[in-house]
Amino acid sequence: MNEGKRIRVLIAKPGLDGHDRGAKVLALGLRDEGMETIYTGLRQTPEKIVQSAIQEDVDVVGLSCLSGAHKYLFPRVIELLKEKKAKDVLVIGGGIISPEDIPFLKEKGVSEIFGPGTSIKEIAEYIRQNVKAR
Repeated sequence: MNEGKRIRVLIAKPGLDGHDRGAKVLALGLRDEGMETIYTGLRQTPEKIVQSAIQEDVDVVGLSCLSGAHKYLFPRVIELLKEKKAKDVLVIGGGIISPEDIPFLKEKGVSEIFGPGTSIKEIAEYIRQNVKAR
């Protein structure tokens, strides 16, 4: 990252989840860690998430899923980012994700999965260490 340029993070809730407290806490926590955060709100399609990520020129997309649809939604977001030539965007995930699904998600391009109880500091540090210089 360039000195003085703040990391821009888009927090998104793909799919039909109706619960976004964790996503909101993460967005505020990362802001407190010095990052610019954008929260897209509930029930976003992968297409809308990618459109927002490109419009906002973000470094990171954080996806939160509680519905169990992460094996479709997370890879779809990554696929669309690649189609739009935004493959340098770091994609992380969280929510209620079965440990058995994590290798599949990583294989599809999700950089890391953070489960319930992960500290904001741990997520922020991961982002700082893994965002590619742009």
